[in-house]
Amino acid sequence: MTATQKEPDAATDRPGLIKAVPVRHPWRWVAIAVIAVLVAMFVHMVITNAAFNWPFVLEAMNQYPVIEGFWKGTILVTVLAMIIGVVGGVLLAMMRLSDNPILKAVSWAYTWFFRAIPRYVLLTIMGALGILFQQGLSLGVPFDWVIIDLLGLEGSWRFVTLDPNVLFVGLFGGVIGMAASEAAYMAEIARAGILSVDRGQLEAAQALGMSRAKAMRRIVLPQAMRVIVPPTGNETIAMLKDTSLLLAIPVSTELFFQLQAIGTRTYQTFPVLVAATLYYLVTTSVLMVGQSYLEKRFGRGFGTSAPRPAAGMAGGGL
Repeated sequence: MTATQKEPDAATDRPGLIKAVPVRHPWRWVAIAVIAVLVAMFVHMVITNAAFNWPFVLEAMNQYPVIEGFWKGTILVTVLAMIIGVVGGVLLAMMRLSDNPILKAVSWAYTWFFRAIPRYVLLTIMGALGILFQQGLSLGVPFDWVIIDLLGLEGSWRFVTLDPNVLFVGLFGGVIGMAASEAAYMAEIARAGILSVDRGQLEAAQALGMSRAKAMRRIVLPQAMRVIVPPTGNETIAMLKDTSLLLAIPVSTELFFQLQAIGTRTYQTFPVLVAATLYYLVTTSVLMVGQSYLEKRFGRGFGTSAPRPAAGMAGGGL
């Protein structure tokens, strides 16, 4: 007769209380201490170093030519150049994605040319374009003199003549130069956004009777904005900073130009650089807040989980 085996007690087999010890990160606290010391040293330098000359910085920031240069040469040029650049970029992107080989070639050539030229060089060329049109920039029928001679007529078929020294310099020339460069970059951003939308969306809209242009405007572009908005915000911030390059034309009604003029006249070079930095920091911070709001607005419904059912609905209906 075999001995009866005793069944194991469940209470004795249960593991004991686990005493978990959190992982220590001593180097994390060392890094925090080093950063705190560096920040304290920087703040001490900013407050006590006489080279900053804070009274002169505030005085330079409140000069009327500086304020005028800020809202005209910096803010106004940024807004106008971005509006023209965004519209031009969307048109170039649609041309690049069209089935027409001529439109695709023109869009590619424009993007290639203006992306290859630095903005400072482009603005310098804009300021020197008057040498190409010493008799004025005439708009009308090209080679009109040949046609007039063949027909035995007199006169000119040029409708209007513009002064290039007015057209390509000053704030207007700055807007044209910056917008022409920006349109090339926005074309690639818009093209990436359009390609991110499933092609079936466009085909479904066309199947419902929409034209390609209307489907692009009403269906594709609103969905593409989720991809277009973040890099467009970065381009806007970059455009704001690149307005300091307008001195290449030159544009005198501009923030950095006016601050440099004050620094040259008063021999206070470093304080005016601090003043320009503060202007750009504040304005860029405002633009970053606006960019964050737009990203949340156009990103609704993407990357979020489905809403959970209410507690009373979990078990089904009655």
